[in-house]
Amino acid sequence: MAAFAQSAPCWVDVQLPDLEAGKRFYGELFGWTFRAGDGPRADALSGGALVAALAAKQDGRMPTTWGVYFATADITDSVARVREAGGQVITEPVRAGLGALAQAADPGGAVFGLWQAGERAGFQKQNEPGSFCWTEVYTRQKERVDPFYEEVFGFRSVDPDEAGSGAPGTDESGVDFRIWSPAGTEPGPDTAVGGRSVITDAFPAMMPSYFLVYFAVADVDESAETVVRLGGRVSAPPFDIPYGRMAVLQDDQGAVFAVLQPPVS
Repeated sequence: MAAFAQSAPCWVDVQLPDLEAGKRFYGELFGWTFRAGDGPRADALSGGALVAALAAKQDGRMPTTWGVYFATADITDSVARVREAGGQVITEPVRAGLGALAQAADPGGAVFGLWQAGERAGFQKQNEPGSFCWTEVYTRQKERVDPFYEEVFGFRSVDPDEAGSGAPGTDESGVDFRIWSPAGTEPGPDTAVGGRSVITDAFPAMMPSYFLVYFAVADVDESAETVVRLGGRVSAPPFDIPYGRMAVLQDDQGAVFAVLQPPVS
């Protein structure tokens, strides 16, 4: 399996109260098949390629949410960088045959994972229907969060207006948004691997900072209809953005995610 570039998103998983219900939901929505993972987990496959994992929550107090992991060649160093940059380490590095993982939170409280590859590098497919294609953090503390990700991951950040339109998540509503490109690349939509958006006053004051995970789909409108039919909810109905058409959805257990349909070339 090919290695991932340093700091690139390389894996996603979701914590669910009911693992079997999650398999039914995402199996029908994305056409995923599943195989048993370590512990109460299931690896999700699209066309036989690894794309995600579903896990049964071990503690009912844990949020029902999708999480994203960023690749690192040295997880100990990355954890140290998180602390130095003002973040919090939630789970110290845990090493296993598949790799090593840790969980952390940025200064605004958004949680993310770190992954050092072992037997598993991460996704075997992305940017294709039924697989991961984008992520962005939503925060109220951009002044602290922007330098944090630049220091921890070496991201080169740029406002989409500075780089030209075309980045996932940009729109014409004036939302404060930045895109991240890995170190050593020219920052802009062509190299972007994620981004940062600001939580506005339009959202409840108690909404915490969080990462939103996007999956590519062939038809956003059909995906939204399928989610409702399966007992989920549509948080943001399908709408057009410069990078295609997207919607924000919620599964039947409450986990929020987004889907993105690329524009017709």
